[in-house]
Amino acid sequence: MSSKFNNMTIYLGSDHAGFELKEKIKEFLADEGYDLEDIGPYRYDREDDYPDYALKVCRKVLMGGKGILICGTGQGMDVVANKIPGIRAAVCWNEITAMNAGKHLDTNVLTIGGRVTEPDLAKRMIKIWLDSPLTIEERNARRIDKIKEIEREYLSDK
Repeated sequence: MSSKFNNMTIYLGSDHAGFELKEKIKEFLADEGYDLEDIGPYRYDREDDYPDYALKVCRKVLMGGKGILICGTGQGMDVVANKIPGIRAAVCWNEITAMNAGKHLDTNVLTIGGRVTEPDLAKRMIKIWLDSPLTIEERNARRIDKIKEIEREYLSDK
């Protein structure tokens, strides 16, 4: 199956609270023709914790592609993802935040709340995020460069 993004893979991961929505998103993305890889979990288990799957997905994203992470509210996944150098994640709750995440923040990971987001809204947000390429405006580039500099500064302190 050919990707809509020149063979860019979309990596999906969730914890137990996001499992049901992840399965619906996986089906949606496959039907839309995206290249995707489900990083897990592969069945519902209350012992599946968001830090584990956030890390697995983000490691894949760092090699290329984009990631979608789903937990109860999206916040836990977002916190973990943003601890990883090279990841820019945004928790989104409507179409405007999804557009902003792609168009202005150049995020490579989208996080969604499985307990607080209806499947149809999640699908719309994902489509908007994937279809909203970075706006190459000086102000956006300047801000992203500042984020990268903060990351470099704190990594060099270690």
